[in-house]
Amino acid sequence: MTQGTPHIVLSGGGTAGHVNPLLAVADAIRDIEPDARISVIGTAVGLEKNLVPNAGYELDTIEKVPFPRRPNLYMLKFPFKWKRETAKVRSILETRHADVVAGFGGYTSAPVYATAHSMGIPIAMHEQNARAGMANKLGARWADFIGTVYENTGLKPGPNTRIQRVGLPLRPAVAALAERFEQDRQAVRREAAQRLGVDPNRPLVLVTGGSLGAQSLNRAIASSAADLLAHAQIIHLTGKGKIEEVRDLVSKSASSQVLAELGENAAGTGDYHVAEYLERIDLAFACADLVICRAGAGSVSELAALGLPAIYVPLPIGNGEQRFNAEPVVQAGGGILVADKDMTPAWVHDHVPQLLADHDKLAEFGNKAWQYGIRDAAAVMAKEVLALAHSGQTR
Repeated sequence: MTQGTPHIVLSGGGTAGHVNPLLAVADAIRDIEPDARISVIGTAVGLEKNLVPNAGYELDTIEKVPFPRRPNLYMLKFPFKWKRETAKVRSILETRHADVVAGFGGYTSAPVYATAHSMGIPIAMHEQNARAGMANKLGARWADFIGTVYENTGLKPGPNTRIQRVGLPLRPAVAALAERFEQDRQAVRREAAQRLGVDPNRPLVLVTGGSLGAQSLNRAIASSAADLLAHAQIIHLTGKGKIEEVRDLVSKSASSQVLAELGENAAGTGDYHVAEYLERIDLAFACADLVICRAGAGSVSELAALGLPAIYVPLPIGNGEQRFNAEPVVQAGGGILVADKDMTPAWVHDHVPQLLADHDKLAEFGNKAWQYGIRDAAAVMAKEVLALAHSGQTR
């Protein structure tokens, strides 16, 4: 093939953790080379079903084919499902005239890697977790380039694979916030504070356990409302279905009079702002002096990229994957790691007010987080993918 318009197929999906970096790289590719043909392979049931078309990209779907982890009936069905879905992938790659595939993990990536390798199509990969998932472990042996968020992910690249820590491709709103922070952080804070109805001149703690919330965080923080409000205002995103318990605990700890909602009309109505979810969480990031949260790969990378001090409370499931996500930035001096079982009202009482009163320590945490964070991952990945696409055209 001759050099021309690159045809790029991205794969990944299921969760926002896979889809958001994929879309960030897609946008960066389009910024660099507006004529590039970009499509995505995902499933019809993951978040990509809506997020990919809404972002302006075409979506081809296959069924997810998770690897069997134990002897059972699914293990017997797996070879047939694998053969069927890899045949679909081959048809998609042929129809799309793929010059390169770039995978971001998740169930759809494994058959895409295997099929692209069999067709001689260059492969780029991005691994966002400190401990790589099964699909990327499979694809690593065939990949031409692997971009990671962390060192030592457990991937075993092939002899000709280039691997580089590039960071997490940031969501557009977070990337824009990081850029504005470099220009005038205080102006950004004042603007965001007005929209959220909080005081831009008073310290602010953001508490979030994700869209479903985190019961241990909710209870420990809400039960400590009186202690915390002596030093800061709070934005507490409780997660779906958990807001009433948080309201009750805040009322018992402090008073129902301190409770407020979020939005311009909430200004002056109370200092403990409660909501189940905040679509524009970048506004809360812009105001935050301290974040208390879980330790998903996306959260850790975004907070480090923004230079936000954080208390990370890893989800206590699996093999401790979330702890591995937070350990590097904590070791770099950008935050604190607390086990879920230790996140109690007593721990909050003994540690958080003291930290909020120590402005120099908070500033040090923020500076170290900023130094550890990476803000250009999407552009770096986009350039690598485009280079492979053009090399694929000459093969």
